[in-house]
Amino acid sequence: MAPGSDKIRILIVDDIPETRENVRKLLAFESDVEVVGVAGTGREGIQLARDLQPNIVLMDINMPDMDGITAVESITRDVPVAQVIMMSVQSEADYLRRSMLAGARDFLTKPFTSDELVSTIRRVYRMGQSRAASISAAPVAAQSQSQAGRGSVPAPVSSKHEGVIVVVFGPKGGIGTTAVATNLSVALQQRPDTKVVLVDASLQFGDIGVLLNLQPSRNITDLSQSMDDFDPDSLNTVTLAHTSGIKALLAPPRPEMADLVLPDHMKRILSELCNLYDYVVVDTPTAINDMILNVFDLADRIILIATPDIPAIKNARLFFEITDALNYPLNKIMLVLNKMDKRSGITAQMIEDNIRHPVAAQIPLDEVIVLNSINRGVPFMMDARTKPIGQALQQLAELLVNEFERPIGVAGGRPDEETARKKTSLFSR
Repeated sequence: MAPGSDKIRILIVDDIPETRENVRKLLAFESDVEVVGVAGTGREGIQLARDLQPNIVLMDINMPDMDGITAVESITRDVPVAQVIMMSVQSEADYLRRSMLAGARDFLTKPFTSDELVSTIRRVYRMGQSRAASISAAPVAAQSQSQAGRGSVPAPVSSKHEGVIVVVFGPKGGIGTTAVATNLSVALQQRPDTKVVLVDASLQFGDIGVLLNLQPSRNITDLSQSMDDFDPDSLNTVTLAHTSGIKALLAPPRPEMADLVLPDHMKRILSELCNLYDYVVVDTPTAINDMILNVFDLADRIILIATPDIPAIKNARLFFEITDALNYPLNKIMLVLNKMDKRSGITAQMIEDNIRHPVAAQIPLDEVIVLNSINRGVPFMMDARTKPIGQALQQLAELLVNEFERPIGVAGGRPDEETARKKTSLFSR
């Protein structure tokens, strides 16, 4: 916001005068919002964004002189304080993907209601503030790494939560994302005096309950239906205990129930879980939408899963293009290679060279152990932790712990030199 202002500063860019005026009227009754400018073309919008430094730019996609997606690329590059929300009468997935790659933070389909407009503006503004604080708090080493390129080793960043949010994401189906999230949770729980909760954010077809052999008697929709009375007791009631010691917050039992959980619900749930647990591990679907973008924003680390095959490598590279557009610090993302097998002919070094991001850990292929684990509903970290696949998950857990575990009695302390040395050695394996 501008100095001395307590309002969200808005710039409206649309080639239709009626639309600009209607949006202005919708925002006129909001005490925390101020329209600081309007533009009728993409080029005019870019210039006004540079001059006015708005917090939010409402940008139409289809304009005669310059399309909104091209304009967004310029604004996100030249005006880093501005968060862009795209507007369009067309809601195709291609428009959403192109907008996100250009740097847009959200997408509104015309016509939209006043509530939709205002809630989106406030949500995007909050995310922008959180991201700015996260980036400014990152170590100087992370900034020098960004200038040097992806080939360097990420520097540790201290958590912004009491607990640490670790999001496990796979840009391709069938690469073992859920198995990694589940067994990583158990590996973290096996450390002394550590509390871990595993959240199934794959709301339509979540499998955490299957891999843990838990009956979905309670699930995340029980929380979403009582957000007005939400408190720690609610979380304790809905999370299910597993014999490994972890707690699990399961996905809805039926796909159509996923719509009951809104992005704001998920943000609040994860934030509250951080007050109760040392590690909040989040399993995610193979999709990027508003819900998952909110989860990514909250994450202290995103573990990106890839496998040694061309489709998975291609999708991992696309994921880094998206996170570049979202201005995530490079060290927020850990690239983990799953199902590694010398017979594939694709090495970790080849993947690093292609994706231009260091590999944090490698998990070997062991189809027998993993398949038996899934079919029995028993994580392999409970009875196969001494096997190579179990040792790889232990090393991944140690890498996370070494990054985020603070010296006793030092609130908010950064990892010490020994911790950083251990982390570096793990990256170089």
